Amino acid sequence: MRNRSFGYPLLIVLLLGCLFTLPLFLSTYWVLIVTEILTMGLFAMSFNLLFGNTGLLSFGQAGFFGAGAYFAVLCLLHLGQSLWLALLCACLGAAVLALIIGWLSVRLDEIYFAILTLGFGMMLFTVAHNWRSVTGGSDGLGNFALPSLNLVFTNVSIGHPRHFYYLVLVVATLGMFFLRRITRSPFGLMLRATRENSNRVAFVGADLRTVRLLAFVLAGAIAGIAGALFALFNRIASPEMLHWSFSGKAVLMTILGGSGVFLGPVVGAAIFFILEHWITSFTNSWMVFLGAILVFLVLLFPKGVLGTLMAWVDRVRKGKTP
Repeated sequence: MRNRSFGYPLLIVLLLGCLFTLPLFLSTYWVLIVTEILTMGLFAMSFNLLFGNTGLLSFGQAGFFGAGAYFAVLCLLHLGQSLWLALLCACLGAAVLALIIGWLSVRLDEIYFAILTLGFGMMLFTVAHNWRSVTGGSDGLGNFALPSLNLVFTNVSIGHPRHFYYLVLVVATLGMFFLRRITRSPFGLMLRATRENSNRVAFVGADLRTVRLLAFVLAGAIAGIAGALFALFNRIASPEMLHWSFSGKAVLMTILGGSGVFLGPVVGAAIFFILEHWITSFTNSWMVFLGAILVFLVLLFPKGVLGTLMAWVDRVRKGKTP
């Protein structure tokens, strides 16, 4: 146990060190891909806060992702060129939206919860698609300038791919550490208890709906930040970011990497986007090949790629333990 508790932080430090030095060795093309992976990985981890800990399957997570994108862009357009204010607006706006939707949704369980969140997500997509005076309609909001990052001695333009990569790396790392603290806290234990036996949680005096609602709001806030980064990355906030298919990507990346492992969604995001960019480079029928490969991986790794590998390492370690 002591070796494992020491090895995990060491692995995180090595991983962050590798990510920090990647732009020194990669081309701009691959820097952009890793930036997209980190952004979508954070989005998938926000989904996994619900699914992996409470067992609640939300098909409306893209609603908060897209809402964060719109809140950030609207902030830049109307409240000034402040990056941190844009991220704060995205986080708080998505959290308030999650509070309203969650208050209605967490009363239900399992399939009914999934259907209701899907319905709310499609409502948000329709609003963004039709409210042209605010959201730009189907064209989205793309006519905005990227803000500069104000540091102590200088201003850094995040329009440069490598500068934006480091911004995403810092924000995504902070978000992931925040999620890690939540899952390792007594509140995280309560979340997993609601997944295992909700009746027992209610029996000990905890308010099941309040616990789930708080998790729903936190997941929405993190998704909003990821959406803001995605909008800045693509230079646009569009209704497609609120579509249920974006929620489907979060589900797929989480299952592909492993919902039972903290960094599983990030690994799933890396596999998904690397395969997508690789396959599209040599065929127009990339969706067929990508779908076939993903089905094969899910069948080969029933606990997700990272989850299955970690389970295998645990079995090997226990086999060597006297």
